[in-house]
Amino acid sequence: MTPLIIPVFLPHLGCRERCLFCNQRTITKKVPSPQSVREFIEISLEHFPSHQAEREKQVAFYGGSFTAMSLEDQVSYLKEVQPFLSSGRINSIRLSTRPDALNGETLATLKEYGVKIVEVGVQSMLDEVLLLSKRGHDAEDSAAAILRLKQWGFEVGVHLMIGLRGDTCDYFLWSLDQMIALRPDFVRIHPTLVLKGASLEEIWKSGGYSPLTMDEAVAWLKKGILKLERASIPIARIGLQPGKELEEHLLAGPFHPALHQLVDSAIFYDMAKDLLRKYPNGPKPVFVCHPKDLSNLKGQRNENILRLKKRFKLSDIFIFSSKDVGRGGLALQTRGGEVLIDRKLLD
Repeated sequence: MTPLIIPVFLPHLGCRERCLFCNQRTITKKVPSPQSVREFIEISLEHFPSHQAEREKQVAFYGGSFTAMSLEDQVSYLKEVQPFLSSGRINSIRLSTRPDALNGETLATLKEYGVKIVEVGVQSMLDEVLLLSKRGHDAEDSAAAILRLKQWGFEVGVHLMIGLRGDTCDYFLWSLDQMIALRPDFVRIHPTLVLKGASLEEIWKSGGYSPLTMDEAVAWLKKGILKLERASIPIARIGLQPGKELEEHLLAGPFHPALHQLVDSAIFYDMAKDLLRKYPNGPKPVFVCHPKDLSNLKGQRNENILRLKKRFKLSDIFIFSSKDVGRGGLALQTRGGEVLIDRKLLD
């Protein structure tokens, strides 16, 4: 069961450079002081539903590069969580940072103050892509950081991006291969968006950058998700968290509040298409999926069903749900019984 997260956003704190794509003040304009963190945690705990009292609770320091702040500043924020850890009201801490800000002294401090998960902003494993994005670190820094964190016993998450300047789908999939070899505990993937106030805005306006279309983003992510699923590496999130500030600052790029669902729907369309191509069995095929996959199979506004009917000239498509079909799987009823396709076997 995923933990309940109390997010504390520290936009740009610790950032040594302003990455080309970044303007974190679209998420929050005010940087909370260490003293305000304790009150925020208290209020957040009071608002958690009582029926979820047994779930793990984490304070998450997001935004900026936490471990690139001075050690004194890091401790000032971490200290505010200690009373909640001691009382058991908070179980652990997670934070996000950059890969070249994780020396031994810093890691020892994180351990001392109860940090459990460190999320590393890798973005790409291609040095030329990192250079164009003004990340200020290279792929070797990312690999070393992940290995070092694992050696210290932290759970490790990595953030990757698609559609950066100089990026290609093949580059993205190659970066994923490098990540899979390093075995992080989970991955987040975000499409590159053009935001007001980010350096990328001027390059986009001058014609020097074209963001991915939504169709391109879904195609890249579909391949990436399947690759990670084959490797049994969990995907924590696809796409940025929607919010009023983000939408107000968004200029261009493949943003959708339910991007992961769009990609899953695309995968289910491919599975249904493969089954119908290999096992044609009349004008009214019957599919069976897990109850929680019904919306993914149908697609938004029944788009998958409409596309399949048009492509295969079908008069109707029937869909049933059954827990006998595992999550992510799809079965087609035929005269000889059900034929099941495993999404991990898709090309």
